[in-house]
Formats: sequence, C-alpha cells, structure tokens
Amino acid sequence: MSNLKLFESKNIRSVWNEEEQKWYFSVQDVVEVLTDTVDPKDYIKKMRKRDLELNSNWGTICPPVEMIAADGKKRKIQAANVEGLLRIIQSIPSPKAEPFKRWLAKVGYERLEEIENPELAQKRIREIYSAKGYSDEWIEKRIRGIAVRDELTNEWKNRGVKEQKEFAILTSEISKATFGMTPAEYKQYKELEKPNDNLRDHMTDLELIFTMLGEASTIEIAKNIDVVGFEDNKVAAKQGGEIAGNARKELEKKSGRKVSTKTNYKELSEKEIRKRLKD
Repeated sequence: MSNLKLFESKNIRSVWNEEEQKWYFSVQDVVEVLTDTVDPKDYIKKMRKRDLELNSNWGTICPPVEMIAADGKKRKIQAANVEGLLRIIQSIPSPKAEPFKRWLAKVGYERLEEIENPELAQKRIREIYSAKGYSDEWIEKRIRGIAVRDELTNEWKNRGVKEQKEFAILTSEISKATFGMTPAEYKQYKELEKPNDNLRDHMTDLELIFTMLGEASTIEIAKNIDVVGFEDNKVAAKQGGEIAGNARKELEKKSGRKVSTKTNYKELSEKEIRKRLKD
C-alpha cells in the first residue's frame, strides 16, 4: 500500500509493509520537512559524516524500499520505519522533532484503524487534499482516478507485467496516446521541477478525466482480449490511450480549447484557481 502522508502541509512518501505491519517513510522527505533544506541529499550525506554510529548502521536503519515516485514510476529509495526515523531524528537538531514524533504515533494508530475500517483510508485522503486547497469536485475525480489506477496495476500484475520499469513504460504508452506526452514530458510542460511534484495532483478536472478514460479503456481491452505478458499489454495500453486521445481531440475540436494546460497548483491552490475562473 503506497501513500502520501501530510505533515505541516508537506508530503512524505510512505508505504505500508503488510508482512511487517509497519510503515516505511522516505528518509529524504523526512529530512526535508524537519530541516527545510533545499538539498536533503547533501544534508543526509553530512549528517552521516558527523554521526558515525548512525552511518555504520545506515543500511539496516534505511533499507531500499520501493515507492511510487512523483512521475508515477516505482523506484527503490532510502526509507525507514518508525524506529529507524526516531534514531535519525536524534541527529537532526530541529524544533519540529517533537511534533514529528507525535505525528508518527498518530499515523501508526490511524493505519490500524484503517485496517479495521477501510472506508477511513479514503476519508483521510479526502481530508488531506482538502487541507491542501482542493475543491470537493476535484477531489472526487482524483479519488476515482486512484481507484482506476489501482485496478489497472493489479490487472498488469495478474497478466505477467513486471513492476517498476515495465509499469512505467506502459504508463508512458497510455499517456502518449492520450495527451501526446509522456508523464515526464507532461511534468516539464506544467513546469513541475521538484521530484516530489505529483503530476496528477496538478491536473485539471478534464486532464484527470481523460487520464482515467485512457487507463479504464486499457483495463477493458486487457480483460476482453485476455492479454498476457509485457508486449501484449503494451499494445493494449497504446489502444486504451488512443481511445482517450481520440475523445480528447474530438472535444478540443468542438470546444475550441486544449485539454492539456500549463495550469499547476504550486502558487495558487486548485480551489483558488477554480474560484477565479468562475468569477
């Protein structure tokens, strides 16, 4: 279970390890939040130099854990569970240390609640997006998009597609056929420079809808044709994206406006931009 957790309005990538029943958090994201550094990698490097005990146990404290990056691709990054983070925090002089420890305890408790009642997980995702300034209309589409994406990746797993690289390639095929851009190109188009910038969190309603259409169409094609293996799924991904791409082009022709926009929510929130467009 991959997720984004919000601490003081900043995202921290995390993943739930079902076998260990523990959260693992991106060390880079945590360091950035606690120190406000513009270069968390450099801070970690210097921290390890001054704390030799931490450095000697770094591989144990911070194992490589697979998480979904901002571009939608899965990569192994340095991550730590709660115990590991508490040790790292000892080497970070920060006034945010104590609030962060309380936050960690709260996150762990909430996960246990979500296991008992899965509806709470969706409720909390809504609360996170609302706190970040997204409208209810946008949140509904984003939540639905997450569900479609999860269904698609599960379908790929069941049909012999390997995670990480192959998932990323298939996602790019859908995106190219839908919007004429790969996710990486789309991020550049929207001027999203930070690794933590999630492309879909900066999409408009229509962009989310066509993203969903491309992925939902891919699911239907894969199921109906019963494709197996990477190459056949690649064909299905391109075909699914083309369905969404053709619908996008038709809408653009009729409306006279492009679906893909440079709009992002870095400076103004989605809710603020929506209000300005209505006024």
